[in-house]
Amino acid sequence: MSKTTLIVLIALGATFAGFVLASNAQRLSGDEEDIPTSVAAGPQTAVLDWREVYGDVGEQLVFTVEQLDVTESGWSARVGVQNDSSVGWELAPGATPEGSFGLQLFETGDVEELEERNRNDTLPAVRAATGYAPQLPKILEPGASWEGELSARGALVAGAWARVVFGTLVAVGKPPDELDETVIWITDHAYELER
Repeated sequence: MSKTTLIVLIALGATFAGFVLASNAQRLSGDEEDIPTSVAAGPQTAVLDWREVYGDVGEQLVFTVEQLDVTESGWSARVGVQNDSSVGWELAPGATPEGSFGLQLFETGDVEELEERNRNDTLPAVRAATGYAPQLPKILEPGASWEGELSARGALVAGAWARVVFGTLVAVGKPPDELDETVIWITDHAYELER
């Protein structure tokens, strides 16, 4: 079993255990009528056309999300990464526990929630992509780009706000001052999943 698979399994196990404990605590409190029920998002297609930039002109990474599809068995997202910087970037999905290409589900679509949870180190677990078509390049050289589809199996929660995560990107050599050595980009844009 790879280290990445082990990290993902541990994160999923921790998330499931937290959900079970929270559900049981609510039931024990006697407020069973007030317990919100989770409903899986139904099949849907959202044309998003998001474009977000990290860095300044001449030294930046550009992240795009064209479309998000939810099916009965999982999800897929049509995305892209463009390297408009002077260094190459190693695309290393899962190189850090919080850095995987995939989705994160939030309670609101407010960017303030994203920023606060990032500051407090309470970001939700990444629903990591398990499929890439075409495969990610090992290194995204200066001036190069990758466009493709991320996908994974598993239901998403209706009413949650989905953000796309691009990570981990690791600079090959010293990056320009405008950019960090390691980048995990979570989109400012968010899409509310429908029933």
